[in-house]
Amino acid sequence: MQCPLLYRFRVIDKLPEKPSEAATRGTLVHAVLERLFDAPAADRTAPRAKALVPGQWDRLLESRPELAELFEGDPGGERLAGWLGEAERLVERWFSLEDPTRLEPAERELFVETELESGLRLRGVIDRVDVTPAGEVRIVDYKTGKAPRPEYAEGALFQMKFYALVVWRLKDVVPRRLQLVYLGSGDVLTYDPVPADLERVERKLLALWDAIRLATETGEWRPRPTKLCGWCDHRAVCPEFGGTPPVYPLTVRPAESADAVRGRMEPVRSGAGQPAALEGP
Repeated sequence: MQCPLLYRFRVIDKLPEKPSEAATRGTLVHAVLERLFDAPAADRTAPRAKALVPGQWDRLLESRPELAELFEGDPGGERLAGWLGEAERLVERWFSLEDPTRLEPAERELFVETELESGLRLRGVIDRVDVTPAGEVRIVDYKTGKAPRPEYAEGALFQMKFYALVVWRLKDVVPRRLQLVYLGSGDVLTYDPVPADLERVERKLLALWDAIRLATETGEWRPRPTKLCGWCDHRAVCPEFGGTPPVYPLTVRPAESADAVRGRMEPVRSGAGQPAALEGP
């Protein structure tokens, strides 16, 4: 939805991407918030959470040694110290938005997967699931960036509605609330879905998958330039920047009913956000 050509580079060509400080910091903060709930409620304090940061960074480095290249050329460790300090500030800000001493998540980093009647498989990982004694479900996702402007809120919620759809189809329960916690700006965005919302998301996902299948068969993966291009690792092979994409590794053949499939793509083009994963039958 962000850029079809970028989807091709990542999913089909599997071109490597350099780790980024921002994305890695997000991974680190998520790990800290997940681990904090291992402690008894009374011990879930800001100082304890901040103290988890160095150890979780070591664990992250152990599992992904390539992340060490983020701080090459920093012999004194000043950049790394500043980066870890920013992670600590994000963790500390969370305590002004939620009170972990009063939360007992039912699930953390929950992998969910379901298959729609069409055969399309949806899957993703939910940061946190809270369940009330009455059985009401709240899906929570942490974001280390800033909250979007109101006109872009729908795009930000698409991921959450994706998760809600998966939970609904998997458990036959519509989540009571979807909650995005923006640590970068100290905002909380909430939305209470209804079945009609999730049915629209399902139709949108089916249209998106039709678009992916058409592009896969025809090899037509068009770039969609936006301000985000400045952060893309693949500008050297992107036609928008004078590059040439790699030779398409799949067999190209005319897609059946291409015009009909393109027609179903139209609702997708205006959307924003990105589902966790789509997989065809």
